[in-house]
Amino acid sequence: MTTIADFTSQYGLVKKIDAFGYLKYLADNPDAPRKHGKVILVTADTPLKASRGEGKTTTTIALIDALNKRGIDAAAVLRQPSMGITAAGSKGGASGGGKASLTHPELIDWGLCGEMGAIEAAQNLLVSFAEKAVDEGKLDDILVPRVSEVPSRSLRSIAVDYGKGNVAEKVVLTPTCELMQIVVLSRSMDEIAERVSKMIAGTKDGKAVTFGEFVDLWRITGILADAVKPALTETVNGSPVYVHGGPFANVSIGIPTLVSVEMACALHDVVIVEAGYGTDAGAQKWLDIACREYGAQWPSAAVVVTRASTWRDDPDLAWRYPFHVQRLEGLDIPTFPLINLWEGEDDQIPSLKETAAELEFRTPIIGNLFRDGGEALAPQLDAFVDVLENGSMPAEPHSHKGMALTENAKWVAEHAYGVPAERVLYKPGFADSVAEAMALCQSAGISLDDLAFVAVKSPATMTDNDRAPEDERTVTLKKVEVHAGAGLVHVNLTTSLTTPMPKIV
Repeated sequence: MTTIADFTSQYGLVKKIDAFGYLKYLADNPDAPRKHGKVILVTADTPLKASRGEGKTTTTIALIDALNKRGIDAAAVLRQPSMGITAAGSKGGASGGGKASLTHPELIDWGLCGEMGAIEAAQNLLVSFAEKAVDEGKLDDILVPRVSEVPSRSLRSIAVDYGKGNVAEKVVLTPTCELMQIVVLSRSMDEIAERVSKMIAGTKDGKAVTFGEFVDLWRITGILADAVKPALTETVNGSPVYVHGGPFANVSIGIPTLVSVEMACALHDVVIVEAGYGTDAGAQKWLDIACREYGAQWPSAAVVVTRASTWRDDPDLAWRYPFHVQRLEGLDIPTFPLINLWEGEDDQIPSLKETAAELEFRTPIIGNLFRDGGEALAPQLDAFVDVLENGSMPAEPHSHKGMALTENAKWVAEHAYGVPAERVLYKPGFADSVAEAMALCQSAGISLDDLAFVAVKSPATMTDNDRAPEDERTVTLKKVEVHAGAGLVHVNLTTSLTTPMPKIV
C-alpha cells in the first residue's frame, strides 16, 4: 500500500517530502487512508520591538508537544526564516528555544536545505532573461527585482547598462520576492510554471510583457526541484514539524506553503500553523489571502501569543492585544490568549489572570515556555482540547475578488486595524499609482480587482500612529505594486520598509 514514506527521502539530518506528489496521489485515490486535520492558527500581539517578536515559534513547539503528551496527534508547520536577517542576529531563528526547540535549530537558522538559495537563483535567472530581453528590444524596462539573501543598502536601487539605456533595477530579500509567493501559494509544479509565465517582466511601449512570452519555463522549474519539497524535522520531544515557506508577513505574505499545511492535515489530527509577526500581519494574511482567496482551511481555533510586558507595560498601546483577541473571536474563531513568561515573571500570573477576566477573555494559558516547554501547557489545555474535539469544521469564507482595490484596503483597515473607512487617507501620488497598476494589469489581460490584497506595512504598528486616541487613528495608503504571477497586489501603508535591514545585536 502506498504511504507517505513512498514520497519521503532523507536529506542530510532532515527528510524532504514530495508534497505535490502525495497530494496528487490522494486526489487520484479518494479511498486512500488519510486524516482530516483541523488547523490551529498561532499568531501574536503586535510587538513593541519588531525584531524581537513574542515567542510564536516557541509557543507552537510547546503546544504540539503538550497536545501529543495528551494523546492528540498534533504536528506543526513553520516558515523558514530569512538567512540574511537571522544570521545578522536581529531576530530569532524560527526554531524555538530551551525546552521548546527543534532537534537541529542550526539547520533552520542557516538555510535548511537550500530552498531560499534555489528561489533566489531562479528569480535572478528570470531577471537575467529580462536584461537580455532589453538588449534584444523586447522590453523597455524591468519590473521584476533581483533577489539577495544578504541585506545591503547599496542594492536598494541600482541601474544597469550605463550609457546604453540606464535600466533601473531593485533588489529585495528572498522571502519578499514574487517567486517565493508563487511557491507558497501553488499546489503543483504545473501551477508554478503557469504562474511564473504570468509574472510581468517589464513593459514594451507601455504594455506589460510576461515571462511566458519569451522564456522557456523549464529552466526555472528545474532549479526549483528540492525547493518545493517541505522539510520534516522534529522537536526535542519527538513531535513532527514541517518547515516550508518564507517569513516577512509585514512586507510579503509570511505564511507557510499551502501544500505543506494540506499535507500535514492529511497526516495528523491537529495542525498548528504559525503565521508571521502579529495578528495584524501574518494572521490577517492567512485569513484574507490563504483562506479567502486560495482555499486554505479556516482555523478551528487560534492562539494569540503575547509577552506580559508587551500587553500591559505601555498604556498607549494596551488596546492592541484585546483588539486582536476580540477580532478573531468576532470571526467565530475560538481564540485563546497565551502569555509567554520570561524569567522572573512567574509572580505576575494571578494579576494576568485577573486582567484577562476583566477583558472577558477565555481563561489565558500562561507559562515560561523556554524554561518548561510543553509541560507548562499540558495541564492548561482542557478548554482548548474541548474546542478541538467538539467543534465543527469551519465553513469556507467568501472571496473578495472583484472588490475595488481601495474598498478592499478600507475593509482591511477597518477589520484588521480598527480604522474606519473615513479615516483611510491617500498619500499624494497614490491615485496615480493605482491608475498605473490598473493600466499594467489591463495590458496583461487581468483585472487589478481580482488580485489578492497584500498590506505592506511596519510589523510594529497597525496604524499611522498607534499611540493616537482611537478616534484619531488613521491608515495612509501610499503606493501599489502588482505581482501578477502570484495573483497579488501589494499596497504600501503606514510605515513600511520593503527591504528590511537588520540591527546587529
